[in-house]
Amino acid sequence: MPSVIDLHSHSTISDGLLSPSDLVRRAADQGVKVLALTDHDDVAGLDEARATAAEAGIALVNGVEISVTWNKRGVHVVGLRIDPSYGPLRDGLAAVRASRGERAARIAAELEKAGIAGSLEGAYAHAANPNLISRSHFARFLVEKGIVKDTRTVFKKYLVKGKPGYVEHCWADFAEAIGWIRASGGIAVLAHPGRYDLGRTNLISLIADFKEAGGEAIEVVTGSHTAEQFIQFANYAREFDLLASTGSDFHGVGESYMDLGRLPALPSICKPVWHDWPEMSAEHVGWKSAAPSAARVPDLADNAALIRPTD
Repeated sequence: MPSVIDLHSHSTISDGLLSPSDLVRRAADQGVKVLALTDHDDVAGLDEARATAAEAGIALVNGVEISVTWNKRGVHVVGLRIDPSYGPLRDGLAAVRASRGERAARIAAELEKAGIAGSLEGAYAHAANPNLISRSHFARFLVEKGIVKDTRTVFKKYLVKGKPGYVEHCWADFAEAIGWIRASGGIAVLAHPGRYDLGRTNLISLIADFKEAGGEAIEVVTGSHTAEQFIQFANYAREFDLLASTGSDFHGVGESYMDLGRLPALPSICKPVWHDWPEMSAEHVGWKSAAPSAARVPDLADNAALIRPTD
């Protein structure tokens, strides 16, 4: 059965493959009733998505995914129910986007050293939004040039630490990103914590620092988590008194761990981030429970083979 809630998705405004309108239409076709568009470091797609959501009969939640540096590591914070017109949020996101352009130039220089020419122009050719350039766009260029067979392989051989094209980068910090989100009326969610390749001690430190900075929720069920991680992060949510969120992190068919509308339910011990949202009324979602309708936990063993960057 489809899951009717998806609070993490991407469009061509950042590094997704579908326009905001096409993303919303696919979500509706997949049975989603409440969708958050959470493009990386940009809110430019929300108006288009909202108009299409109204036509499609689903509720759109204003969202964004902000790139953050924690202990010299890149992590992500999703903002849900933000006010996209809030000045400090818009200014902060603009600064992060500007730094993406600087990083892209350094990535291209590193790839040039490895004998791969033209990557900066090639990456921008894959970016529908020229103000938002990511490693995903470089990955698509490398596939197009035949250097690697698919984007999954890119992030094993390039653009990651110790491989050609990797550069360190300083994003916003927790206090800044969470401050922008909360001051705009939104809820700060730690995105896909199982993807950061941290040991238990560092993972606990990450969650504790996120909570201390004002974070309010954590993604428990997300496309890149295994079934075991659903339980692991449900327990962390309870331990740190965090609300639980769920989202596919959908970027496009062939580049995502899971499709829209195919998430399993949150573990029963979780308090959903949407527990008091008006979007969750029976009028919007067609059921009375505040939990997704999909009860079966799928076999996610194949997810290990699908590698996506965190930015």
